[in-house]
Amino acid sequence: MDRRQTAAEAGVVASEQVFPERRVEALWEPVRARCYAAAGAYLTFTDELDAAEAAGTPVPDGPARAEALVQQLTAAARGVDDFYHAQRAGLEHAASVRSSVPQLLRQVRQEGEQALAAATGSGFAGYPSIEAGVRRLNEALVTASAVDPLSAVTAAREAAAGVQQATKDLSDALAQAPSRAEAATKAIASVTTRLAAVRNRGAALGPAYSALLREFNAASSADLTNNERDSRRDIDAADVALGQARVAAADHDPETALDLTATAREHLAEAEQLVDAVTRRLDLLRGVRADPDAKVRTVRFRLRDAQMLAVDRGLVAEWGSVLDAQAERLDRITSGLTGRHPDYWAYVTELDTVATFIAGVVDRMRKHDST
Repeated sequence: MDRRQTAAEAGVVASEQVFPERRVEALWEPVRARCYAAAGAYLTFTDELDAAEAAGTPVPDGPARAEALVQQLTAAARGVDDFYHAQRAGLEHAASVRSSVPQLLRQVRQEGEQALAAATGSGFAGYPSIEAGVRRLNEALVTASAVDPLSAVTAAREAAAGVQQATKDLSDALAQAPSRAEAATKAIASVTTRLAAVRNRGAALGPAYSALLREFNAASSADLTNNERDSRRDIDAADVALGQARVAAADHDPETALDLTATAREHLAEAEQLVDAVTRRLDLLRGVRADPDAKVRTVRFRLRDAQMLAVDRGLVAEWGSVLDAQAERLDRITSGLTGRHPDYWAYVTELDTVATFIAGVVDRMRKHDST
């Protein structure tokens, strides 16, 4: 029984270390308790036998107690066998995994050291990605070195996984390093072209904004007041970043050059949005001024569709008055286009608000029908 208990106990310990979520120890505890109880009874009885033999006196109910003890020991041993057979696959797997952890740690540490040697011996050791990869791998190796693979199996496996991932990341960065210089050259050329294009587009912003002020209500462009200044700021920032990228590329630091070209692109994207906001506003307002009814017709068409949907789905009681109110709201909006310089931008935004509201009502009616 003792040998069987020892073997099972080793498997349970391994399982708790490797797969604690299986909670095998909770299943093992009552089996182990029966073994301890049987072993305790055996020791007590043999002590009595030794004392009786020394005194030359019989043990009370000796044969019966011996028989009962044998049955208790047999039942305890059988319990160990039943437990082990039921859990055998999991226990053996856990023991195998646990025994492999020291070798796993040695292997991944060796691979990590090889990756470090390859990185430091390459011509790309100064690249930011290589420096970062070396730093992370060194940290992972230090962590792995501090873990006892026998007493802290889970921590050791996590440390090994950390070294593996850091090794892979460094190796990937090293494999990509040779292509960085060409990528930086292409990126610089691309951003140079885009910068020139955005500058040309930016030249149209000033005249477009002046036209807005001349042709339309001042409120129609109040939110665009600083667009010209801000777009120039972003274009200048992109120009600075592009110049720094050229310097980095010349210093054989293509990764920094790529980062700087990405920064330049971000500034150019912001400048484009600022420029386009003005020119598109001018085009939009001119279109509305030429045919003010076109947009309201579109919204009224959507309103009629929504009203028909309410009728078709029997939702007039719930949504009919709400949609009728939008028709009245549209009348108020169109009646607001008065004066020499009507506020066409307020007209557009209010119509968009109504259109959005109607779309929300339609969506709710369709969801109501589906439920």
